[in-house]
Amino acid sequence: MEQLPGRPGNLTPEEDEKLRKFWEMFLQVCGVLGDDNTATETDAASEAPSRTGTEKPKKSRMSLFKKKKDKEKGSGTSTPTKVSGMDSIKENDPEDKWGENKAYLETLATHSPEQIRATIWSMVKHDHPDALLLRFLRARKWDLQRALVMLMSTMNWRCSEAHVDDEIMANGEEYAAINEKSSDPKTKKLAEDFLAQLRIGKSYCYGTDNAGRPICIVRARLHRAGEQSEEGLERFTVYLIETTRFMLTPPVDTACVLFDLTGFSLANMDYTPVKFMIKCFEANYPESLGVVLVHKAPWVFQGIWKIVRGWLDPVVAGKVHFTNTLKDLEEFIAKERIPTDLEGTSGYTYEYKEPVPGENAKMKDLETKEKLLQEREALYEEYEGKTIEWMNEPDATKRATLYSERDAVAKKLRDQYWRLDPYLRSRSYYDRIGVIKPDGTLDYYPAKITPTTTNGIAAAIAAGETATDDVD
Repeated sequence: MEQLPGRPGNLTPEEDEKLRKFWEMFLQVCGVLGDDNTATETDAASEAPSRTGTEKPKKSRMSLFKKKKDKEKGSGTSTPTKVSGMDSIKENDPEDKWGENKAYLETLATHSPEQIRATIWSMVKHDHPDALLLRFLRARKWDLQRALVMLMSTMNWRCSEAHVDDEIMANGEEYAAINEKSSDPKTKKLAEDFLAQLRIGKSYCYGTDNAGRPICIVRARLHRAGEQSEEGLERFTVYLIETTRFMLTPPVDTACVLFDLTGFSLANMDYTPVKFMIKCFEANYPESLGVVLVHKAPWVFQGIWKIVRGWLDPVVAGKVHFTNTLKDLEEFIAKERIPTDLEGTSGYTYEYKEPVPGENAKMKDLETKEKLLQEREALYEEYEGKTIEWMNEPDATKRATLYSERDAVAKKLRDQYWRLDPYLRSRSYYDRIGVIKPDGTLDYYPAKITPTTTNGIAAAIAAGETATDDVD
């Protein structure tokens, strides 16, 4: 499968230049990048003609000097270099649909550069760092300032509002299974709401479409407004989106979402979670939707669709397709890969598998976790160093060599992530049934589930015990 345009390794010269500039802006706001001159002076030198009118002054070279200087001073926090062009960001912009400008300004005011850097690097996970930044650039049509605002807004949402990594993904299903027995009513309710949606399969992932994209199936008839709390619905939505991210393998970087409206009635309609889902994909998970299929929509959905379409970005709305028959679905998904309840011949019917006691034991091994985090931090710094060399290099041939060296570090980051993953992320249903393997490889159509009672090495892995090769 060919790499799509605007992705790592498939950029036009103009897009490549935008990516390099975006990295510069990102490293400045994180307090990593030092410069011999101010950012404004640097830009002026790179853009203004020289006195002779025949050549440009050389752009001042960027380095890791600022970060190293702060470390030598023993400073706990550093000050980000001023990012050129960002002074024009206004909090109350009428075209700012999701309040991203306000979130950007709040993030700068309430988070240190080190916190910003750590949170955004944690967003990368198993992905290529360039791929993450390019999502934001493509979503904002290669507008550098708007892309940085969106990136920072997403970072603020993840760490300050949704608590994606430190709560939703770290606690996961096993924690909810424990908390549904809690004596605290609020804790118990939140856990019950989260697990109820998993157990009935309100939304689940199964297989891939004809373009190789993982499929997330939403069975709208299983939703009743008010049955779950708003927080419980939102946590489940984020959990499923984040889990689906692990089912993306380059060059595939988007998902197929199939809304099954079989048996749908007005009793199933709930605008609040729909709005939240739209915001997730438009504001916090940019460029993640490949196609949206609305299957067997009844006539009552026509009025609903007119309302929902008005909330959608035109680009997102353009990805929506309506299907009514199995033949319609087969334009997007092979019949043998369609679940039984959608009239496919896969023979698959969703059946939830409960968490296995001890499956997250590695998360208690704080010593190994810390060693792996230190190892990862060294890789972050190596990648940043190579990136700055790549940004500085004027020669295209040498720059291509540096790009390849960055790719090699990105691969090390990906491989290292999967050794760190069981110390950070609670195991999911998709880990238990074998879709997501411990090394990050995927089996979208795993064989029959193996018994949970095993012995030897398999039992140790199932219980989440630290393996000898987790730490080099």
